[in-house]
Amino acid sequence: MGEVMRAMGLMSGTSMDGIDVALIETDGERVVTRVASATYAYDVELKARLAVAVAEARDLAGRSERPGSLREIERLLSERNAEAVERFFVDQAIERTSIDVIGYHGQTVLHRPPSVAVLTTAAGVPYDEKHVGMTVQLGDGELLAKLTGLRVVYDLRADDVAAGGQGAPLAPIYHAALVSGLPQRPVAVVNIGGVANVTFVGRDGQLLAFDTGPGSALIDDHMLATTGLHCDEDGATAARGTPDASVVKQLLSDVYFTLVPPKSLDRDAFSRDPVSGLGLEDAIATLTSFSAKAIARSREVLPEEPLLWILTGGGRHNRTLARMVAESVENAVVPAEAAGFDGDSVEAEAWAYLAVRSLAGLPITFPGTTGVAAPLTGGVLATPDRS
Repeated sequence: MGEVMRAMGLMSGTSMDGIDVALIETDGERVVTRVASATYAYDVELKARLAVAVAEARDLAGRSERPGSLREIERLLSERNAEAVERFFVDQAIERTSIDVIGYHGQTVLHRPPSVAVLTTAAGVPYDEKHVGMTVQLGDGELLAKLTGLRVVYDLRADDVAAGGQGAPLAPIYHAALVSGLPQRPVAVVNIGGVANVTFVGRDGQLLAFDTGPGSALIDDHMLATTGLHCDEDGATAARGTPDASVVKQLLSDVYFTLVPPKSLDRDAFSRDPVSGLGLEDAIATLTSFSAKAIARSREVLPEEPLLWILTGGGRHNRTLARMVAESVENAVVPAEAAGFDGDSVEAEAWAYLAVRSLAGLPITFPGTTGVAAPLTGGVLATPDRS
């Protein structure tokens, strides 16, 4: 085994709610000790600016381009992440000098993987040639290293996409490390952010992962557009509504669900238009049912029926969504906490874990997780300017 490091992970997910911070001790393989975690929400102004960034990023022809307000938003995001690090040190009484590395995710504003480049989504947006094989996360690792005085590993998806992989999901190798001590096999770890993804860990350690479809993005976007609220808290609105089965069937007819994994999605790959004629409660119930059934539909391509489904990510707090998932699969569905994990910090922990693997030159993506031809490491190392 390699050197055990204290690594921080900074995760800003597709739900665009805030920054998850986690600290673990790991050798990047089987030694994982969870130390502390916290979440720092984006303010309303930053959320609004991120919505602008996502819209501006749709027309990017190259992943390094930063037209319009994108460069300024990237700087602002990196400063906010540095502030989150400083708050974390104070809140958790952690010494800066004890940290070996930060794994920095950045904020995804565009994800157009290569294998779906010629398809058209339900939103009617073609993945045309200028978007083939491109993933963009706003986050200046060099600036973050300078502001925090710590080593930063960032841009962890880029090498995989350049090698023909999907660039997502990247957390599966960490999920596999987490569930290694559980008695159940096979097990499925479902992360529900703006997009939902599943990691299948087989009896023999086989690893298969892919995006199942929307997680909370459509629900959050419809709540914001119609009520001004940023989410359906606890799934209460969906619980009062009735899913429109015909609309759910229409949404599930999208070409994405015919693709063989590995496969991944952009946050805005699906449209809310099919629920535009429904009342609020029925619309949210319908979008919630769509996310749940898309997760359950992953069973069609899994090698075996999972004996246990573990829900992580912010979407697991949506009780209606969790119930609908449980009603759509055969075996037990539990929140991450029931398996001994922190469902709010798993993805941030994963970025810390990946940073350590990157420093050690260990692979972070695999044929069964992103479709890359062979196991591949990745990431860019930024070191602070101590002059």
